[in-house]
Amino acid sequence: MNTQNGLVFGLDIGTRNVVGIVGCMEHNRFKVSAMALKEHETRAMLDGQIHDIYKVGDTIRAVKYQLEKQIDTELTEVCIAAAGRVLKTVNVHTDFEFEQETRINQEHIYSLDLLGVEKAHEIINDGSSDVQFYCVGNTPIKYYLNGYGISSLEGHKANKIGVDLIATFLPEEVVDGLYEAVDYAGLSVANLTLEPIAAINVAIPEKYRLLNIALIDVGAGTSDICITKSGSIAAYGMIPYAGDEITEVIAQKYLVDFNTADKIKVQASKKKGVINFKDIMGLVQKTNTAEVNETVDEVVTRIASETAERIKELNGDKAVSAVFIVGGGGKIPGYTEKISQFLGISKERVALRGEEVLTAVDFNVEGFKKDSLFVTPVGICMNYYTQKNNFIFVQVNGERVKLYDNNRLTVIDALLQAGYPNELLFPRRGKERNFTVNGKARLQRGTAGEAAVIRVNGKETSMNAAIEQNDKIEVTESTIGKDGSITVGQLEEFKSVVNFVVNEKNVSCPKFAYVNGCLQSEYYEIQENDTVLMENFYTVQQLFEFLDIDITEQEVYVNNVPADLDTKVYENFIVETRAWFSDLKEENSAQAVSEQMDSIVKQETTNPHEAKTAPEETDAKPVKTAVSVHVLVNNTPVTLSGKAEYQVVDVFLFYEFDLSTPKGSSVITKVNGERVEYGSPVCEKDTIEIYWEK
Repeated sequence: MNTQNGLVFGLDIGTRNVVGIVGCMEHNRFKVSAMALKEHETRAMLDGQIHDIYKVGDTIRAVKYQLEKQIDTELTEVCIAAAGRVLKTVNVHTDFEFEQETRINQEHIYSLDLLGVEKAHEIINDGSSDVQFYCVGNTPIKYYLNGYGISSLEGHKANKIGVDLIATFLPEEVVDGLYEAVDYAGLSVANLTLEPIAAINVAIPEKYRLLNIALIDVGAGTSDICITKSGSIAAYGMIPYAGDEITEVIAQKYLVDFNTADKIKVQASKKKGVINFKDIMGLVQKTNTAEVNETVDEVVTRIASETAERIKELNGDKAVSAVFIVGGGGKIPGYTEKISQFLGISKERVALRGEEVLTAVDFNVEGFKKDSLFVTPVGICMNYYTQKNNFIFVQVNGERVKLYDNNRLTVIDALLQAGYPNELLFPRRGKERNFTVNGKARLQRGTAGEAAVIRVNGKETSMNAAIEQNDKIEVTESTIGKDGSITVGQLEEFKSVVNFVVNEKNVSCPKFAYVNGCLQSEYYEIQENDTVLMENFYTVQQLFEFLDIDITEQEVYVNNVPADLDTKVYENFIVETRAWFSDLKEENSAQAVSEQMDSIVKQETTNPHEAKTAPEETDAKPVKTAVSVHVLVNNTPVTLSGKAEYQVVDVFLFYEFDLSTPKGSSVITKVNGERVEYGSPVCEKDTIEIYWEK
């Protein structure tokens, strides 16, 4: 119930006039406390569509003022109805399953109906059209209890309930025009329905809906149609022709303005005899009812024919059993007879419904009597009690947004309807940074920002908070986090090490990083599209700089092979330094130096890992005779020559193996299937394997 002292205010905003009723339901009877009627001063509405919003708003305000004087109460909310000018209907079926057997109450039924409305809403607004449609009415056709049809669910136990439902939709501009005119008059909409729904609730009681009956609400701009059968409303429809088409023919015939022509039409429908009027020249003219009826006969015939065809179409291409007609436009003489003729049913089964359908309505207002003109406005008021299918308005950052009220509206519904971008609601990451490491694509994500801050009526809340009519929603958009950032030192590849044997000691060194071909430290921040190469080797110069060893006065051997500063040293390579003998006394002869060098060579042949800085013995043993050794290296025959004894490292002098371009983490050497070090001996007919470890 609304807050106007328990009263419901209903408005029938018609093409020719606005009718207002204030009343309340008591003991299954609707009691009318106040009534007002005012015609539009201009043709501000055509065919049920508002053309001049503010002139219609002025008419509504005038009716509102008259009603307030009668009841001595300010009216703030109103129930309205829309004509079916561009009506669309959707039939849906929906089910709801309970977790366990449940006794059904009205809340369950109401929720089931809303599920059906939401399903229809998704179907009609499926994105196939730019036009946004809004639901203005829905009617359950049939309920289901555990899959079986039933007329009433309430009180039964069920595991599953279902409903066949017809939902009615109008384009946004039609609904928006109604809401704007009402708002301009200082009112808010409490409920919106469809005119034929409002009319049928009064004209065709539920006990008659087992019959196949059509209701025609003939207004000024549209003829709205509703079909009942099998106990419920089965279809809605309309044709955009009604009383105004008849009025226009009269205006053309008698050369009068539209309002004068409308008065001639009303007089011809009420009584027989002479009708006096002034034409646009100011001359007094006269006609009679018979002549007026003859003048409009052709257009009445056309309207009746199209209405009958539309009824058949809505009823499965067949005639209904009976027709009830309401609305002022249906009073024109001959209209009911023509409807029966085109439907092919007896004229007794087509009736204009007026006072007799308002038996459950008490009019306690002087100057008004029961008439078919009031069927729709009374029905609008009564519809408030049975179906609350209105829209609500809220503000999103100062912008007014209209929402279909399904009793479960949240902030996010309003934001989506307002077109607020999703990306401004949720935390946004900073830009990611893309680069490669050793040829593989890598990215560093940015950090997440903060979510949007949402306030409803000044109070901070969440996107799932419920909203109500006139709520003010303020959104501060989400923030963007920091861009992705990573240094060379933070890469997992940089944290690994490469191992060498330097002068018989194991040494672990961090890997070097080359970025875009340039050596970079661990503190270098990787930029977008950088190419990072983590080398698994050191040059001789880099190795000894890292070890802080001066090799200016020394020779360097890598795997027992003389090396220079640019020689590459890979995983598990053996590196040795040997002194230059620059400290020998000048008096030593060249022969003495030669003898001492021979002695060192003999010692290194016996133990290649022993490096001395100066000779300590002068008695050298005889040098062994050089021999040739034949081995199989990676299935290739290789002859080692020039030395008396050979080690694995010597194989690299006679077998071509590329150490300059790493193809794995380290070089593996095996002799006769056993993994060995570079200093291991090699003998005649040994089988040797050399390869990069992947």
